[in-house]
Amino acid sequence: MALDDDDPERRARGWRLLGALLKEQRRGLAVGVTLGVAWSAGKVAVPQLTRWAVDRGIVAGGSLWWWSGLILVAGVVVGINTGLRRWYAFRESRWLETRLRERLYAHLLALHVGFHDRAQTGQLMIRASSDLQLIQGFVVMIPLTLSNLAMIVAVVVVLVITDPVLAVVALAPLPLVNLMVRRFSNRVHPAVLEVQAEQGQLASVVEETIAGVRVVKGFGAEGVQAAKLHREADDVRRASLRAARIRSRYLPAIDLLPSLGLIAVLGLGGHRVLDGSMTLGELVAFNAYLVLLVVPLRTIGMTVAFGQRAAAALVRLDDLLSVQPAIVDPAHPVVPPANAAGSVRFDGVVFGYDPEHPVLRHLDLDVAPGTSVAIVGATASGKSTLARLLLRFYDVQAGAVRIGGVDVRQMSLADLRRRVAVVFEDTLLLHDTVYANIAFARPSATRAEVEHAARLAGAHEFVLELPDGYDTVVGERGLSLSGGQRQRIAIARAVLADPEVLVLDDATSAVDPSKEHEIRMAMASVMTGRTTLVIAHRPATLALADEVVLIGDGAVVARGRHEDLLASEPRYGEVLASWAVVEHDDAAPVGGD
Repeated sequence: MALDDDDPERRARGWRLLGALLKEQRRGLAVGVTLGVAWSAGKVAVPQLTRWAVDRGIVAGGSLWWWSGLILVAGVVVGINTGLRRWYAFRESRWLETRLRERLYAHLLALHVGFHDRAQTGQLMIRASSDLQLIQGFVVMIPLTLSNLAMIVAVVVVLVITDPVLAVVALAPLPLVNLMVRRFSNRVHPAVLEVQAEQGQLASVVEETIAGVRVVKGFGAEGVQAAKLHREADDVRRASLRAARIRSRYLPAIDLLPSLGLIAVLGLGGHRVLDGSMTLGELVAFNAYLVLLVVPLRTIGMTVAFGQRAAAALVRLDDLLSVQPAIVDPAHPVVPPANAAGSVRFDGVVFGYDPEHPVLRHLDLDVAPGTSVAIVGATASGKSTLARLLLRFYDVQAGAVRIGGVDVRQMSLADLRRRVAVVFEDTLLLHDTVYANIAFARPSATRAEVEHAARLAGAHEFVLELPDGYDTVVGERGLSLSGGQRQRIAIARAVLADPEVLVLDDATSAVDPSKEHEIRMAMASVMTGRTTLVIAHRPATLALADEVVLIGDGAVVARGRHEDLLASEPRYGEVLASWAVVEHDDAAPVGGD
């Protein structure tokens, strides 16, 4: 999203997003503000009570107990409301953060696969963590700042009523404070936005390194990644120091200006006390009120700084939440008829990840219910693209993909993905138990159902040999298991989902050939009676299918049994031979003859 970082319209959209969220929590925030006003009343009362204690208790020789008691009561009111207003401020801010995080997570899951293919994981993680924390930190300040503003207004009113001339002298620096706050706000916003963008880049490097640590170590590329990290860390440091320089230039002035009024009051007010035109209690109260102003004004300066960080975070979140999913449910979903369940048809399909360079060109393919078809083709011929279109990860540019005679674009996504299950080449297992990984699509499945699916997938025996059986926690991405074990668990997961259509996308490509027969046996078991598309290139795997379809130049160029195609279609033999060369090269020992 290469947009102007300081675009006023983007900032306005970000604030509207926050306004809509705050509106939903107006009751809790109103309680927090009310408690803050009570806190302000207590704070404002103390200097006035002190004035009367000095003038009537000390100077006039009256009793101090009464005034001391009232000051104590005001202090108790301040103390109680200090705790309560902070509790409500933090409660509402954390609740807003939680709701916004849930909304963001749901939105990310709703976005199409094409978006995630292009997006940087680190940038998305920063939005879901640091950006939300910045917004939460600003929302905490809202009830506190409003109570501070109430106290500032009350103090100004009291000062003007007490002595208008002295009040003007004391409050003269406040317009300068307002000017400094405005300049600070305008300059710090782009700097903060840059910091957060650089943090996203840094997080992306860290995420890529950790996710691909085996590749990094395998190629001895630790230095390469470390250099990337150093560059990004230096960028974060430079951007942070730039923002810090702006803060260090403006915040001290915002802090100092109210103190100038205090100095003026001490000088002018002291002479008035000496000539009898002001009582000592009034001077003490006047100075106490000015001291009261220092912390709220400093807090407002901090709130402005928090607000700029929150504004930058809101812009980034709104940019993300404004992305519209390209793949959505139809207004009126259609359910395929029961008598056509499991049939698959690619009808004149045209598709390209870049529409100007189509991968599939008017591809036609029929798969009858309960039959199995092996899809074969050269690298980048569009084999795996068929699986992505079937699941509607992407939509075709022309033609249609149909299940049970119904265009997948007319089906609800939940219904479509309940009917189709895919075992991908790159098997992803969660950092959880074997049981939970198999039951991923059906968390309510019973133990017996999970074990039955594992038996069909040929996984039950090796699972029982694990330290805790089905309760064994596999490492992140399942890398504590072998490739074959991961694939069998993935097949069991697909079987438990009980789909009408099963797609096995190169399910044996990452498996040691010595173990491939175990995966093939599992595949043969689960394919029985179920419409299956097998994307593969090994002859033994192709033999599992009822027939083989050869894809070339974006279309089906041949179809038949494996043996017949070998005999009649030269291109089929060439594709298999090219794959055999690749596998032979992969298996060759390093430094061999």
